[in-house]
Amino acid sequence: MVLSGTLGVFVVESGQPSFNVVFFRCVFGAVALAAYCLARGLFRNHGFTRRTFGLAVLGGVCIVFNWVLLFSSYGKTSISVATVVYHTQPFYVVILGLVLFKEKLNRHQAGWILIAFVGVLLVADLTTADGAKGATYFLGVGQALLAALLYAFATVIAKHLKSVRPELTALTQVLVGIPLLLPFTALGRTAGLGADWAWLVALGVIHTCLMYILLYASYQKLPTAKIAVLSFVYPAVAILVDFTVYGHHITPLQALGVPLIVVAGLGVNLGWRLLPAGRRRTPGETAAPALTRIGEPR
Repeated sequence: MVLSGTLGVFVVESGQPSFNVVFFRCVFGAVALAAYCLARGLFRNHGFTRRTFGLAVLGGVCIVFNWVLLFSSYGKTSISVATVVYHTQPFYVVILGLVLFKEKLNRHQAGWILIAFVGVLLVADLTTADGAKGATYFLGVGQALLAALLYAFATVIAKHLKSVRPELTALTQVLVGIPLLLPFTALGRTAGLGADWAWLVALGVIHTCLMYILLYASYQKLPTAKIAVLSFVYPAVAILVDFTVYGHHITPLQALGVPLIVVAGLGVNLGWRLLPAGRRRTPGETAAPALTRIGEPR
């Protein structure tokens, strides 16, 4: 998650448009992941079927365009704002479960989603932008929200790929991105890139291969609750890095929205109760029901 928080700096410092950044992230990421999978012998008994391979490809389409939108939003808003807005992903997963799989939405989840929505409005802070700058800023916030939606789709798809090693799924996704993004890639923009190639190589090797290997290894060792909590290290580091490197800071109004999104995200991920648990009382009963503490598991 700390590596994820530094992602924006590598994207911005490369000086390349978002399609170029994602294309080369896929190229260098595919080379590094293929070498890792080959060294670990993961191509044997890969677990792919026609169905799972098709789902992995579909997930790859969602992932690569999620990257394009997120990286594009960095330049229109800031790394801090884009990253915090992007962390509305858990709410999209809940909504997709409701729409696609007819899962039930309880009152606590609905409450957390409403709180997160208020947080997004505060973080977006459209009142700070005016004229053409306001339109650009609004577009950047919208791109971050759409990127989160695509990531939520990829998350839902990944739930059906449990028979496939996650490293192979990641490799499939970045391989899909190469031909998919090539028509949109301005290869001429890389002429004279020089030492700045290091930023793009690092995005593929460090922020794709190494980072995903660490993430997938942690998923096997940690309970979901701890993963949910640690995931918010990502936006915290992104805000710190954005301020340290570029001097961007969030406004007081935005500072109110950040904890709302973080707490609401934890509430959805961990199943926190937002409202006191009510119960029926028998006639004549005077004792008040105990209040449920925020953070108490269901």
